[in-house]
Amino acid sequence: MSECLFCAIAAGDIPADVVHSDDRVIAFRDIAPQAPVHVLVIPREHHDNAADIALADPDLAAQLLRVAGAVAAQEGVADSGYRIVSNTGEGAGQSVGHVHFHVLGGRGLAWPPG
Repeated sequence: MSECLFCAIAAGDIPADVVHSDDRVIAFRDIAPQAPVHVLVIPREHHDNAADIALADPDLAAQLLRVAGAVAAQEGVADSGYRIVSNTGEGAGQSVGHVHFHVLGGRGLAWPPG
């Protein structure tokens, strides 16, 4: 997926402010944060969206959620509360066709969003 922005970040071809990295998952700060804490958690392997990864590799999907929780703790928002968001499809606001989870926290997060 040479044209995928997140594949390029995962490969190290595009710099990012990385807060977690392991053999299957990378997490980095969003370049346009919507909250004081706004970290993206992505698999290194390309999957289009959350539904696809859940079917193709449930263990990796679970690992993404584990990392999201660990990032929230690391960033100091686990106790005060945080949101994990994964948009699927353009109509839901998915702007990069590579599954990613937004970890948002550090301010009140009203519901419903947007």
